[in-house]
Amino acid sequence: MNWILLSVLTALFVSCKDVISKKTLQDVHYLVVALGLRLFALPFLFCLLFFIEIPQIGENFVLVLISAGIMNIFSTILYMRALNASDLSLTIPMISFSPLLLLITSPIILGEFPSNTGVVGVLLIVTGSYVLNIKEKSKGYMQPLIGLLKQRGPRLMLIVALIWSVSSNFDKLGIQNSSPMFWTIAVITFSTLGLIPIVMVRAGKHLKQDLSASTGNIKWLVLLGLISSLTLVCQMNAIDMALVTYVISIKRSSAVFSVIFGGLIFKEKHLKDRIIGAIIMTIGVIVITLSGSS
Repeated sequence: MNWILLSVLTALFVSCKDVISKKTLQDVHYLVVALGLRLFALPFLFCLLFFIEIPQIGENFVLVLISAGIMNIFSTILYMRALNASDLSLTIPMISFSPLLLLITSPIILGEFPSNTGVVGVLLIVTGSYVLNIKEKSKGYMQPLIGLLKQRGPRLMLIVALIWSVSSNFDKLGIQNSSPMFWTIAVITFSTLGLIPIVMVRAGKHLKQDLSASTGNIKWLVLLGLISSLTLVCQMNAIDMALVTYVISIKRSSAVFSVIFGGLIFKEKHLKDRIIGAIIMTIGVIVITLSGSS
């Protein structure tokens, strides 16, 4: 199985994860879904420990794990709140802003500087986000962007993109201090353990009701965990075969799939504008990531 197929599968699995999350959020508290996403991925990921070599752990591993784990906890919670608050087709494309923000955070944290081509990608992402909400243009030329950020879902997802623009740099440091799969298992385990007390305190009363056998919600959360683990396995194996930038570029096409699924499954409106906007933003991501590999 070549890296292109694995990368496309990664994008599809990400979109499926978003769709299942959106559906589950209709009946389950967003904090419970956030915990389920991480908790039910662990059994599948732990199985991989029998097939991977335990790496030599670097001296900065623990500090990086704590930092990345905390950011992962908050981004997971905000991600679910964003999906719960607004249309899938309007919220998910905002993740495309993370490469834009990486142009700022990577030079500071890792000392990695992008080429001038990255500016073209930035402009494409901003243009795509404008097209997402272009129906508001009649109220003023800046209204599509202003109106987009007034909506809770896109606004929260933009915060997620900001967190990811920092945490992805820590992920790279974590991999450098261990290995890709070992780091993935470690950070997901840390995130799960951190989410448990938050859910118990803030959504404990929802746990028994949301996860009772009569609701059938547990099966969706288990499926969510399975899809999440498959996403990580496909992505890590693709990265092992090809440049990270190429793999992530294809992965970001998940935004287009999610917009389409939002229209087909959840009957969301203004689908045409949102598909065009998501495609433009995805092209911007590809330009940014490929410019970094040149």
